[in-house]
Formats: sequence, structure tokens, C-alpha cells
Amino acid sequence: MSSTTTITKAAKARPAAAPIEVLNNDAARLYTHIHPVLLFALYAIQFKSIVADPVPALIQTLLPLSILQILYVSICLPPTGSGSHPPAAKPGSRKKPGANKADSGATGKIIPAFLSLLLSTAAAAPLIAITLILFGAPLTTHFAHTFLCAAHLSLLASLPLVYVHGVDGERWREIIGLLLPIDEVFGAAIGTVVGAWLGAVPIPLDWDREWQKWPVTIVTGAYIGFVVGKLVGGMLLKGRKIVFE
Repeated sequence: MSSTTTITKAAKARPAAAPIEVLNNDAARLYTHIHPVLLFALYAIQFKSIVADPVPALIQTLLPLSILQILYVSICLPPTGSGSHPPAAKPGSRKKPGANKADSGATGKIIPAFLSLLLSTAAAAPLIAITLILFGAPLTTHFAHTFLCAAHLSLLASLPLVYVHGVDGERWREIIGLLLPIDEVFGAAIGTVVGAWLGAVPIPLDWDREWQKWPVTIVTGAYIGFVVGKLVGGMLLKGRKIVFE
């Protein structure tokens, strides 16, 4: 009588997510601080136009916003799959040609940046628009206003997240569940959402101000939240996790 032995391999434990590090070069370290200034300046310049006529002004702002976000991720951040900490070379070993390609070269950085832009506009923006409607945005009117608001939120919050984390479902469950350690990318995304939520507070108030109309305060709060969240997440709270009690 023969016996059969079944050997099962232990499933590899998923490595815990680490905070995203800015690339270790002078250009990345410099631009990561310049970027929020440029972003906020862009919105400040366009603010009066957005208040006067939101739809055309928000459309005109999408292109420079996209360019700034692509520059930010391609200059400062490691693309998904590259890892924020490349393995150290062994003493005496020679670096292989093409090693750490993700940190240099158009293929490893620009293409993932444009793919992240495409996914953010084609997938994330409609989901955010639906969420805005569920939270009280006009359903039968101002659809263009709502979708453009969602597009701006998507480019601010989701484009960098897609660039560094990809489309891994498990990782996105951690993002949505606020389980990742805080870094400047995750902090900026949280700041964008919180800023947009706080931006909704002045809308129902009976102040009769032109800037209270939909979705000016939402977009304004999102931009301010991105800048604050990026700075706080990258400098003050880096590596910490949100704890729910």
C-alpha cells in the first residue's frame, strides 16, 4: 500500500507597507518643496475666474494641474514596483547595467505618470463624481460643475497614489481603510478629501457671497488640503498610522 505525501508551500506573508520616500537626488528633494507652492499659485491665479464662471475656468486649469502633477510624480516619487528603497549593493559587487531603471529614464517614470493620469481621469473621477452626488451635490443640474470638481480632486489625490501604489486591490483596500503609514503622498490624498469636505461647510450659509456657489469652496478646500496634507504627511507625521479607538 503506497502512501502519498502532499507538500504545501506556506503562503508568503505580504510585506507591510512602508512610507513612500522621495527619490534620493537633488532634483527630487528640491522640487518636492517647490511643487505645493506652484500648485497653490496656479489656483490663486485662477480663483477669480473660477468664482466668476466655474466651468470654463476649471477646464482651463486642468491642463496645468495635470502637468504639475506629472512633473511631481516623475521627478520626486518612485513608480509602482520600483520600491522606495532600492536594495543596497553588496561590498565589492559591480552595479549591473540598467539597474534602478525606475529612478531614471523616460520609460520607467514618464510612462507610469501618464498611465496614472489616464486612470485618474477615466476611473477615479467618475467615482468621485458619484460620491459627490451621494453627499449632496446637485443631481439634475450643474453636472459639468460636479464632474470638473471630481476631476480636480482626482488629479490631486489619486494620481500620485496610483503612480506609487499601482492598481493592486489589496493595497487600495488599505488606502481606503486608512491603514497605510502616513507619508507625503498619502497625507496629500487625505488632506485633499478633508479639505474638500470642510469646503462644503460655507455653501449652505446665508451669506450671499459669489464664491459660495457650487463647487468653488469644494475645489478651494481640496487645493488647500493637498498642500497642507503633503507638508504635514511628509514632515510631521511621516511613518505614523491613523489609529481608530
